[in-house]
Amino acid sequence: MQFEELIGNTLIAEQLKASIDKSRVAHAHLFIGEEGSGTLGMALAFATELVSSKHQDPQQRDSCLIKCSHFNHPDIHFAYPVVPTPEFKKPVSDHFIEQWRNFLIDQPYGNLFDWYQVLGVENKQGRIGVNEASEIVKKTSLKSYEGGYKVLIIWRADTMNTETANKLLKLLEEPPKDTVFILVADAVENILPTIRSRCQMSFFKRISESEIEVALIDKGVSFDKAKELAHRAHGDLNKAFDLIHNTSEDQVFARWFVHWVRTAFKAKGNKAAVHDLLMWATEVSKTGRETQKNFLNYALRMMRQALMANYGVDKLCFMKVEVDGFDFDKFAVYVHENNIELIVEALEKAMYHIERNGNSKIILTDMALELTRYIHKKPTGIK
Repeated sequence: MQFEELIGNTLIAEQLKASIDKSRVAHAHLFIGEEGSGTLGMALAFATELVSSKHQDPQQRDSCLIKCSHFNHPDIHFAYPVVPTPEFKKPVSDHFIEQWRNFLIDQPYGNLFDWYQVLGVENKQGRIGVNEASEIVKKTSLKSYEGGYKVLIIWRADTMNTETANKLLKLLEEPPKDTVFILVADAVENILPTIRSRCQMSFFKRISESEIEVALIDKGVSFDKAKELAHRAHGDLNKAFDLIHNTSEDQVFARWFVHWVRTAFKAKGNKAAVHDLLMWATEVSKTGRETQKNFLNYALRMMRQALMANYGVDKLCFMKVEVDGFDFDKFAVYVHENNIELIVEALEKAMYHIERNGNSKIILTDMALELTRYIHKKPTGIK
């Protein structure tokens, strides 16, 4: 991937390109941006520009760019979250390099959920472990194959455990000559302060609706449909691409959400409905933890959208629920100032405990029952 192929955040691309042209490249970068904002694509483009910048001969440069486009350039290395398997008890990124290359070719704007789908992860959560840190030290100690820059892209650096991060601190502070680290993460608060202080940080904005529209039209989507999908994607290009093919996980999450809130409405004083809530929690808990976390994030966004709709701020309502018989506007009136904080707190608490490997069936059951209480609270002034 090259800079001219990127969508969105052109100012960051220009600044990175200028740093190469002026030979003022920082040795460690941290790209921060929400899913679908293009942080990974930017890292790939920056790495491509770095390793090809030393080639004055057009043929050598073209050969270099071809290797970069297949993600097998010997001077560009990768680290990313992986999980133990029967074959690899102490996994490192290179054990899954072919899957990674295919992932980059198919989904350069993909997210962690997409990557776990490629790995076939169920209830495990990927990590960049201490064994990976040892591999990174080895890779950066090698001489550059083509005599220019060496680049190490650490995707989802927020999945590094503390031991791994601490092992890389010295390397990030004093890397070998012409070695550049590019760390990619979703949120700056998930990166240790000691890591942040050693990196030049770039904060990515959501991709604009107009830019997403153009990208969708380039893929053959009609103007009207592109406009609708760009609005629903809310700055997430990966989601926009998923919506083209109806492969977005949001479609499954919408069915779960509607079933959940409908049953919660019925559950007050209704034992049969309470049983349905327990069955719902059981079904959702059978999915992988990353899927559960993504669903809870989806539910959180839906509740906030409902609050906006209830108070007439329709411009901020970008999500669409395509479930037969569900009227989002009628649901929205039940989300108001007297229960939104309680609902958000319950969802965030559930997410926190699932991230820490709690029993998801118990966590989701407790959350489902809490919603039953909160959704029946009356707005201010209504008895």
